[in-house]
Amino acid sequence: MQRRIFPLALAVLFTVPVVATAQGNPVADAFRDNAKSAAKNLIAAAEEFPADKYSYKPTPSQMSVGDIVVHLIQGNDYLCSSIGGMKAPERAKIATTAGKDALIARLRETFAFCDQALAPLTDAGLGEQLPFFGGRKMSRAAVMTLTTGDWADHYSQYANYLRLNGMVPPTAKKPAAE
Repeated sequence: MQRRIFPLALAVLFTVPVVATAQGNPVADAFRDNAKSAAKNLIAAAEEFPADKYSYKPTPSQMSVGDIVVHLIQGNDYLCSSIGGMKAPERAKIATTAGKDALIARLRETFAFCDQALAPLTDAGLGEQLPFFGGRKMSRAAVMTLTTGDWADHYSQYANYLRLNGMVPPTAKKPAAE
């Protein structure tokens, strides 16, 4: 019995690294895909709002449409630079009152930076401790998870704000017929 198990154990031992290598970087790849999807949906949602609705917020304690854009702009630069290990571009501060076109242009810039910062990302450094808000440290995987959640949270805000204003969120629209 042992004569059969030993060769099998050796085969498994030498096959596992090959299989792991063949799989590439599934977590980093999934995160990059999520970043591209989030960019598309968040930019489309911001574009959907008329310029005169950028100060809209359902209640006084909630963020306005413009506040969400500025929050995403700041978050993208900070989070993607941390995750990707790349210094964020130095940008002039932008106010929520800068106007729809300026805010969307900057949002596009920050998602383009995310694409650049995340391009070399691999699964090898998922456990590396990164600086985070408040002087804390979190693993790269934790910051990636938090970032994915943040993008989903703000898209959800936009979807609700759009519906409250009689509009349909981008992801709820039927694709155009070809």
